[in-house]
Amino acid sequence: MPNIKSAIKRVEVTKKKTEANKGKKSAIRTVIKQSKAAVASGTVDEAFVKKTQKAVDQAAAKGHMSKQAAARAKSRVAKAANK
Repeated sequence: MPNIKSAIKRVEVTKKKTEANKGKKSAIRTVIKQSKAAVASGTVDEAFVKKTQKAVDQAAAKGHMSKQAAARAKSRVAKAANK
């Protein structure tokens, strides 16, 4: 455990940011899972695909997922929806 005041503060700030990032990454995974489930059940529409793509793009822009992972996720959702 750090003894210096600034180091103690950094530990606390890091904990808060880590929790926030976990929640955001979880939300992205949830959106992707929902889109996969919608495609599997056949109840997918273009608005739902766009919503998923927007969420993935925003996550990539904020750094919660890499740009390549975002592109891959968007591609898979679009490909599945077009079948």
